[in-house]
Amino acid sequence: MEYKFMRPETTLTLLEEHRIEGYASVFGVHDKGGDIVAPGAYAVALKLLRRRGDKVRMLWQHDPGEPIGIWDEVFEDAHGLFVRGRLLPDVARAREAQALLMAGAVDGLSIGYRTVRAEKLPQGGRRLIELDLWEVSLVTFPMQIEARIHQKSALVQDLALMRAQMRAAREAVARL
Repeated sequence: MEYKFMRPETTLTLLEEHRIEGYASVFGVHDKGGDIVAPGAYAVALKLLRRRGDKVRMLWQHDPGEPIGIWDEVFEDAHGLFVRGRLLPDVARAREAQALLMAGAVDGLSIGYRTVRAEKLPQGGRRLIELDLWEVSLVTFPMQIEARIHQKSALVQDLALMRAQMRAAREAVARL
């Protein structure tokens, strides 16, 4: 299996406490390995998954033993491969991932796939034409650096503010 990593700052959005969405892959952008994903590269794989009633898996750091959530939607648009899903709060690793996302310590998305069809690029790397998509992971070190987290939900911002206020109150009490 091959992996492509992506920092999701402009493409991964923390929507509610456990919901995330963003672009797991952007078309036409060179990654750190020199590869470029072509528009339509995921179309066949997504069609086959739907036909079988299967889904792209959400994993932690590409570890098949660490599923942390569910991608409710995975589709291509003109920009890239869009994913929308939710971390499962009953899974310990998902709660850890949520905390790391909120703190900005982990902010990457990465695709796990098998290359079906590609062509070599003259300057090195490949143009990935058709990919068999297996999973999209939350990761520490993504390959594509063009995307970043661009917003956090009001709920997440409220939780962060509430934690800061509680910390300040504890410190004030401790000084008394």
